Amino acid sequence: MHQHIENFCNHIQHQKRYSNHTIIAYKNDLAQFQHYLINVYQINNLKEVKTTIIRSWIVELLQEGITPQSINRKISSLKSFYKYLLKNNIVEENPLLKITAPKSSKRLPVFVNEKEMNQLFTQVEFSNDFEGIRDRLIIELFYNCGIRLSELIHLSISDVDTYELTVKVIGKRNKERIIPITNAFKKNYTIYIEAREKTNPTTNYLFLTKNGKNIYEKLVYRMVNNYLSIVTTATKKSPHILRHTFATHMLNNGAELNTIKEILGHTNLSATQVYTHNTIEKLKEIYKQAHPRA
Repeated sequence: MHQHIENFCNHIQHQKRYSNHTIIAYKNDLAQFQHYLINVYQINNLKEVKTTIIRSWIVELLQEGITPQSINRKISSLKSFYKYLLKNNIVEENPLLKITAPKSSKRLPVFVNEKEMNQLFTQVEFSNDFEGIRDRLIIELFYNCGIRLSELIHLSISDVDTYELTVKVIGKRNKERIIPITNAFKKNYTIYIEAREKTNPTTNYLFLTKNGKNIYEKLVYRMVNNYLSIVTTATKKSPHILRHTFATHMLNNGAELNTIKEILGHTNLSATQVYTHNTIEKLKEIYKQAHPRA
């Protein structure tokens, strides 16, 4: 069995569709399964592996406290392995056909609380040079509109309408949506545009580097991470966290779920409903603090 695992890993490595990290994960998962077969069932012949054996392995993993996400990855590794075995006539049956993966618990979106966001805009000093003005406006746009990093990168000057107080965003599958902006954002936007002109811009993209070139994702990610690190101890401090923060704060302050769905550009309401869990947690917290018998 060991040799078949080696051959399989060499096969997928030659396909050049997988990273080294993924190949190592495949190898570790399959080696773990082989160890289980030998030590529990004294089996080293793949043709002897039955569905019941794989199910018992999954149960043992769950009892060891392995998360459903990790177990699902191991099952996926095993499925790919058996697909290879069947194709090369090494086995005749696939024991994974009746295997159902354990359900993964939905991860609640990480977000920055309202007090910390308020500190960011009122107590953190942004420099008065071009980069400071730009950085503040970028963070405002993320927090006020909940847009994605890729959407922000591709915004043009013509996408912002200061008369109608809207910004036009092109999202996934080239789907266009119009998002409201505030008067406060308009004021800072006007200041930024004046600073932007002094960089001698060579493009119509809205956000630029100090040299007048189109801004890039790594720069924005690093900038957002640096500023959020000042006000929050959250483990994740990315532009996407500001998107989660926008949606959560909107819900906490009474916005309708369908409204948030449209602003975020979600196709299905189920994608937006994950934010209601954070709202429910806040309600529980308030209930425990306020109810005399809580």
